[in-house]
Amino acid sequence: MKFSKLPFSKSSTLVAIALLAASSAASAAGAHGGGHGESSIGKPGVAAKVNRTIQVEMANGMRFKPSAIHAKKGETIRFVLKNTDGVKHEFSLGTEQELLDHYEVMKKFPDMEHDEPNKISLAPGKQGEIIWQFTKAVDVDFACLHPGHFDAGMKGQVKVAAK
Repeated sequence: MKFSKLPFSKSSTLVAIALLAASSAASAAGAHGGGHGESSIGKPGVAAKVNRTIQVEMANGMRFKPSAIHAKKGETIRFVLKNTDGVKHEFSLGTEQELLDHYEVMKKFPDMEHDEPNKISLAPGKQGEIIWQFTKAVDVDFACLHPGHFDAGMKGQVKVAAK
């Protein structure tokens, strides 16, 4: 069969290629569709095993409040995130390099939404949560990776002590 006789239009082929490219870029940048097991920063937590809850505000001025958090190796934290700003924000946990890599993808796909164990996107006035277990004594970064927000300083760190 010749290409010109395929049962779909040229525009639908271009849309399919664009969607495939977007999917590939997102997958390369993070766990956008699978494998949510343990990583270098820990693993998704279990609600029944939460040790404590920390309220985090996504605030005016492109800031997280608090931006410095302390945890202990093995601790499971429920982050209750509230966007009190007038623009959409996200909370993304990762290593510095993971966040920088994903930020580059977000610059290309600024409308990308997140609802993953270590990431959440929130519209103005909305609230959500992430439950995360810190399995290693390493510093874990977090940031809003919407274009311009990270550069404006919307980031923070969880310092995880050995115990």
